Amino acid sequence: MDESRKQLLQHPTDVINGFQVRPGYYNFNGAFEIPGGVGVNFTVHSFQATACTLVLFHNREDEPYALIPFPEDYRIGNTYSMIVYDLNISELEYAYQFDGPFDPKKGLIFDKRKFILDPYARAVAGQRLWGEKQDEGFFYKARVVRSEYDWGKTKQPQIPFDDLIIYEAHVRGFTEDKSSRVKNKGTFAGIREKIPYLLSLGVNAVELMPVFEFDEMEDSRVVDGKQLYNYWGYSPVCFFAPNTSYSSMDSHNREGLELKKLIRELNQNGIEVILDVVFNHTAEGNEKGPFFSFKGIDNNIYYMLTPDGHYYNFSGCGNVLNCNQPIVQQMILECLRYWTINYRVDGFRFDLASILGRNEDGSPMSDPPLLQSLAFDPILGKVKLIAEAWDAGGLYQVGSFPSWNRWAEWNGRYRDDMRSFLKGDNGYAGAAIARMSGSKDLYDPKYRGENATVNFINCHDGFTLYDMYSYNTKHNEKNGWNNEDGESNNRSWNCGVEGETDDPAVNALRLRMCKNAFAALMCSHGAVMFLAGDEFCNTQFGNNNAYCQDNITSWLDWSRREKYGEMYEFAKEMIRFRKEHPVLRKTTEESRCGFPDISVHNDVPWNTECRDDTHCISLMYAGRKKDQEEDDIVYVAVNTYWEDLNLTLPELPVGLVWKIKVDTAAEYDPAWKSWKLKEMTEEYKTVISQRSVLILVAEKR
Repeated sequence: MDESRKQLLQHPTDVINGFQVRPGYYNFNGAFEIPGGVGVNFTVHSFQATACTLVLFHNREDEPYALIPFPEDYRIGNTYSMIVYDLNISELEYAYQFDGPFDPKKGLIFDKRKFILDPYARAVAGQRLWGEKQDEGFFYKARVVRSEYDWGKTKQPQIPFDDLIIYEAHVRGFTEDKSSRVKNKGTFAGIREKIPYLLSLGVNAVELMPVFEFDEMEDSRVVDGKQLYNYWGYSPVCFFAPNTSYSSMDSHNREGLELKKLIRELNQNGIEVILDVVFNHTAEGNEKGPFFSFKGIDNNIYYMLTPDGHYYNFSGCGNVLNCNQPIVQQMILECLRYWTINYRVDGFRFDLASILGRNEDGSPMSDPPLLQSLAFDPILGKVKLIAEAWDAGGLYQVGSFPSWNRWAEWNGRYRDDMRSFLKGDNGYAGAAIARMSGSKDLYDPKYRGENATVNFINCHDGFTLYDMYSYNTKHNEKNGWNNEDGESNNRSWNCGVEGETDDPAVNALRLRMCKNAFAALMCSHGAVMFLAGDEFCNTQFGNNNAYCQDNITSWLDWSRREKYGEMYEFAKEMIRFRKEHPVLRKTTEESRCGFPDISVHNDVPWNTECRDDTHCISLMYAGRKKDQEEDDIVYVAVNTYWEDLNLTLPELPVGLVWKIKVDTAAEYDPAWKSWKLKEMTEEYKTVISQRSVLILVAEKR
C-alpha cells in the first residue's frame, strides 16, 4: 500500500449507526484487518441482491450488537465494500443479511431475516470443539484472521510427479486412538508429532482428507447406542477456512496457524502436502437442507438448478456447485490461490472432479473453463492437480479427463484391474501389465505427458488393504443403512474365511496377499498412493464406507504396527527399493545394453502372450540414471496362481547375474527384521511360489 493511500484510509467519510466508515477495497473479497489496526475491510458480492447489511457480534454471542447497512454508493457493480473503523477483531464475529427477490421456481430465495456466512471467511466461529451439538437456531458466523505467519526461507520440495509416494490420511483418525501415543491426539499437531514416523516409513507426500471447515454433527445419528458423525468431512461449510476442531488449541484470530506449522515442518523434511478438496457440493444440501451461505447470496448462480428451481444432485449429497458459472469459477480459483499462497499447499486432489467439468445444465463440457483456468493459472503453476475423474451422476472420465497436460487422475482402472488380477481372476493379466507399465493405453504420453496417473489399490473409500483379503462382502451394518451403503463390487477375497480367524494358514495367506499388492504397487510406473495404516494391516472390520464412524473403526490402531511387524518392515523395504530404482517409477535414460525401458516376459523370456487363464506376469524394467554409466535392470514377477510355477529369466549382458531381492513367500526373521531369500540354483531359471511376488536385480558377478 502506498503512503498516500494508507493516510487516506485513516479518515472515515461517513457515520452509520454510530460507526465510522468509508468505502473499502473492492478487489479483496472477505474481511481483513487494515494494517495498523485502524479498522476492518469487509467486501462481499451478490449479483441479484437489492441490499446488504453487515452484522456484528461479540464473541460467542448470537444477538448482534450492530447492524451496518451498506450505503448504495458503497456498491460498485455487484460488490459491496466498506471499512469499519475502531473494531477489535479479537472480540468480533460477523455475518451478512441480504435482501432481494423471492421466486423459488427461478431459484431466487432471498431472506433478509437470515444471517449469512461470508463465503470468503478465513475462519468460522462456533466449530471449535469436535462433536459439540449446537443449540437449535444456531447459525454460522465468521472471524477476521491475522495473516502474519512468517514462512521464512522455507522451500517447497517440488518432488517430480512420478516420484511421489503419497500417504492418504484423515487428520483426526490418524492419531485419535490412544495407541498413537501422541500428546495432541486427532489434530494437526498430532500429525507433526508423527513426522519422524513418516520419515522412517519413507513416504514423500501426505494427502489430507478434507480440512476445510465442516460440521461433523451434520446428519449425526445414534445407531445401536453409538453416536455417528459426518466424520470424513466431505461436506464443506466454508472453502477458505480450516477446520478449527483439528487444532489442538484455540487460535482465536490466528486460525490456520497449526496447519501452517504442520505444512512447513513437513516441507522442511522433504514431504509435500496435498489437500483433498471438495468443490462439487456444499453442506447446504437441497430444499430440505440448511440455509446459511450461498443460498442466501445468489442461490441460482452458485448451484445447478433444474428448470423449476430444484437442485441437481450429481454429487449424491443434495446439491451441486455450478462450477463453470464465471462467478463460481472465480471463487474456486481465488480459493486455491489462497491456500497455495497462505498455506504453501503443494497439491490438490479434487473430489468427484467430473462435476467440475459439467455445464450449468449438467451436461459434460469438452473444454471446461474452470479446469482450463486452473491448469494455466500462474499462481498454481507448480501445484499438483489431481482429479477423482468420476462423479455420482454416472460421469466416468478415467483416461479422458480434460487435462491440458496438467491434470493427473486417481487411476480407478488401476485399482480395479489390479485387485481382480491379484486375487486370481481370469482375464486380467494383460490389464495388469498395462497398469503396472504406466497405463499408457489410458494416458497416451503424446497427449497426457508422463505425469497423468496416480496408482492406488486402496484409499479411504472402500476396504483397507487388510480387509480386502479378509472379507468377500462389505459389513456396513453399524452405519445404520441396513448394509445398503458402500460399494458392493469390491473385487476382494477373504482367503477362505469371512472376517477374523485363528487359522494360521489363512492369516499367513492374507499377509502374503497384502505384501503382493504393496509390492506390485511399488513396482508400477507413475505416482503411487496408499491408505494410512495399510503398512501395518489396519482394519475397519469389513466396513467399506466408514464415513460416519468416529471410533476405532476409522481410527488407526497403532498397536497393529507391532502385531503386523512383518508387513510394516516389508512396506518400508518396498518404499526404499522403489526409491533406489528409478526405472520402477518412470522412464529413465536408455539402457546401454539395448533393453527397452519395459518389456514383458511372463513365464519365459519375451513372452507377451496373455491368455484368459494367464495368472503369472513378468516385467523387466531397464534404464539408467542420468550421467551414470551402469544400467539399472529390475525383473518383477507376479504369480496369482494357486500353485508354484517355473520361471525362465531373460539372459543378461556379459558380467551380470540375477539376484533375488524380494520374495513375498520368503520366511521372515523378526529378530533381524529381514527375509531369508533363496539363492538362484540355475543362472536363468527359478521357481516362483504360489500367490507371490518375486523381484530380481541384475548385478555384477
